[in-house]
Amino acid sequence: MYKILKPLASLRLTVVVFALSIFLVFAGTLAQVHEGIWTVVAKYFRSVVVTIDFQIFVPQSIAEIPGGFWFPGGLTLGVVMFVNLIAAHIVRFKLTKKRIGIIITHLGVILLLAGEFVTGIAAKEGNMTILEGQSSNYIEDSRSTELAIIDQSDAVDDLVVVVPDTFLRSGNDEITHNLLPFSIHVNEWMPNSLILGTDQDQGSRKGLANSGSAKIYAALPMPVATGVDGAGVDAPSAYVTLSQNGNEIGTFLLSSFIDKPQSINVNDKTYWLQLRFTRTYKPFTLHLVDFKHDLFTGTQMARNYSSLVRLVDKKRNVDREVLISMNHPLRHAGETFYQASFLRGDSGTVLQVVQNPGWLLPYISSTMITIGMLLHFGNRLIPAMRRHSK
Repeated sequence: MYKILKPLASLRLTVVVFALSIFLVFAGTLAQVHEGIWTVVAKYFRSVVVTIDFQIFVPQSIAEIPGGFWFPGGLTLGVVMFVNLIAAHIVRFKLTKKRIGIIITHLGVILLLAGEFVTGIAAKEGNMTILEGQSSNYIEDSRSTELAIIDQSDAVDDLVVVVPDTFLRSGNDEITHNLLPFSIHVNEWMPNSLILGTDQDQGSRKGLANSGSAKIYAALPMPVATGVDGAGVDAPSAYVTLSQNGNEIGTFLLSSFIDKPQSINVNDKTYWLQLRFTRTYKPFTLHLVDFKHDLFTGTQMARNYSSLVRLVDKKRNVDREVLISMNHPLRHAGETFYQASFLRGDSGTVLQVVQNPGWLLPYISSTMITIGMLLHFGNRLIPAMRRHSK
């Protein structure tokens, strides 16, 4: 066991992993000029291997440089660092009074790495948007979209068939489902787009759609939002053609920028089509009673904004009012609701909803690291002060 662990406990391995990690952070930071933050996080820091393009190391004004190189991803480096620390404690460190501080510090670092693994695997995040006086029971993830086909013929429940954007992006020839009387063909998928109205020059984009209420508009492909664009959110769009038994029904323009679903009648039944951000429905409801947006006197700078909501969860027998404000979130059913933003004209609120089973681990690990460093330097400082006083 010692022979196996000794190479893994090497201090040289520690230095190499730290150096590789620093370069990975540097490359990931540069990559945000070309890609979105969450794309970079998944590609660089939560992957086994990443392909780093040469293009990220030169200014955008320079002609495109092809090619790249493979590099260990954040997941690989994190696992190696995790194993290296544990092996070092087994092989080199002895549990003595003088070393108790550094051991606690290292255990804190190990717990911090474990917390990131838990967050990367299990954490979920999204937004809940509620108009004042209305309710919501679902969370939207602005990093992914879905095509929803809604059948409202039932008096009690809607029947919804959802097509994830992974199918829309892949360019499949035909998307079918046994609950739908028609097939879907994606003519063009746009990860980000600009919707052109009738008062704008639509050029060659005009008339690409011939059905639905959005046929008067046109979608223009745009570059995806990058990490340097701040809080920019992509607005995906698609031109899709619906067919039945090989006969074309119509071509629709669908976009996350278009809020209202579009209708289509097939076999004397009306279906509604909508491209929307991915939804996750919850077994509870939040009703926005009142939204407040307070400004500093004489300025347009936000002093505070808060949402008074009524939480109704019949499964847990909960029915109460809660005030969600800056730095005072609501915690319920393993999720945390933060006051994140608000709608134009203060007409509603935007709550950021985070579900992270490992949310306590960074706090615990940071406390352990602090206590460990205080003990370690205290054990060194006190004898030195005694020698100096003598």
